[in-house]
Amino acid sequence: QVQLAESGGGLVQAGGSLRLSCAASGGTFSSYAMGWFRQAPGKGREFVAGISRRGGATRYADSVKGRFTISRDNAKNTVYLQMNSLKPEDTAVYYCASTSAFVSGFAEEFIYDYWGQGTQVTVSS
Repeated sequence: QVQLAESGGGLVQAGGSLRLSCAASGGTFSSYAMGWFRQAPGKGREFVAGISRRGGATRYADSVKGRFTISRDNAKNTVYLQMNSLKPEDTAVYYCASTSAFVSGFAEEFIYDYWGQGTQVTVSS
């Protein structure tokens, strides 16, 4: 059983930055690919970014490409999401997720085994 705990959310003005963290426990962190998803009010959950087990491969949603960076520190059992140039449309609850599956992509929700509780990010205009 893997437990994931997000932190780092908050209120920020448009153009600002935040760094989200997701700490994992209860499993071998380096054996999981990780993903970040988000859910805005009244909308479905959407893929934001994904990273492979050793961090050598990453993938981003078009809406965040060039502004967000996903990274991981396997020694600290933590995955990060650096968010720059934030926009009001980035307002959402952000979730991290882990998968033990060997897949070529990260965007599909069904591949993920465990999810965190989420952290709120609010971007004011």
